[in-house]
Amino acid sequence: MPAAPEPHRRTLLAALAALAPLAAAGCAGRERCAPAPGPQPPARDALVMLITHAEKPHPGATGEDDEGNEDPGSLAGRGRRRAEELHRLFGPSHGAPLPRPAALFATGGPQSAPARCRQTLAPLATALRLSVRDRFELGAEAGAARAALDAPAPVLLCWEPAGIPRLVHALGAHRVRGLPAAWPDRGDLVWTLTRSRGNWAFRELPQRLLPGDAQ
Repeated sequence: MPAAPEPHRRTLLAALAALAPLAAAGCAGRERCAPAPGPQPPARDALVMLITHAEKPHPGATGEDDEGNEDPGSLAGRGRRRAEELHRLFGPSHGAPLPRPAALFATGGPQSAPARCRQTLAPLATALRLSVRDRFELGAEAGAARAALDAPAPVLLCWEPAGIPRLVHALGAHRVRGLPAAWPDRGDLVWTLTRSRGNWAFRELPQRLLPGDAQ
């Protein structure tokens, strides 16, 4: 009759038996098995409307800041008139051609930075009783895109033209059909980016707010 296993051998065999189910599942020791990754939920629908700031002064000219002082970083007179008319485009009245924004973003940064985007949205923000979120400066488009997609839709962003390609890329919409090869530096257009079931669509629309606007 074979001898019974020694105590320490019995203990080792019991431990190996306990580990067998874990080893079969690809686990060892006290490490927990991670659940197999399942299908990720699609990104939620979004509507992002983009404009550049309204007209800036011509080279050699100056605009005016909010106190009426000459400032090359502010809007020209035509730009201020456009800013005052944006409420006709985005509400708050019924029948406006574009959806009423639920959140407003503008290129921000230090006080020494050009204030044209903030000035462009200021009258609309007053009409809609919204604040302008301007903590992201030019070059911080990744953060601005994340904040815009987390904000209530629709979202309106007024951005410096140089940063719009980076902003669209950060939104994940840079491969959508129809995007401009070069984004124009003009304040009389609106670009809409709509995400539905994870897919983006693009439209370019004229504002038609002032004489001489694109038709």
